[in-house]
Amino acid sequence: MLAVEVTPRAARQLERAAAWWAENRTAAPDAIRVDFEEAKLLLARQPGVGAKSSNANYPDLRRVFLSRVRYHVYYRVWARESCHLGVLAFEPRKPAEPVIDSDDKHARL
Repeated sequence: MLAVEVTPRAARQLERAAAWWAENRTAAPDAIRVDFEEAKLLLARQPGVGAKSSNANYPDLRRVFLSRVRYHVYYRVWARESCHLGVLAFEPRKPAEPVIDSDDKHARL
């Protein structure tokens, strides 16, 4: 099983989404956090499950869609001294790929 690291950017996006969801979706206030944690477990066990990015600038970027909350988890797998998976973004479903700043040191973990 791979270790999963969440970048500071993705953590901020997750927290904003979870706060909004808890306030505005009272029938399932923890849905964002629950679905994200389940996705992390799945990705740690089966990192190839996500769809590959269609953006040529990020050929190793993958995403998994959380259908209940309609968010994508964008991630990539690194194989350095030990393999691990990095969550780079947590964004609502939209047609465009995420904007990942190439100068963002956290995007490279």
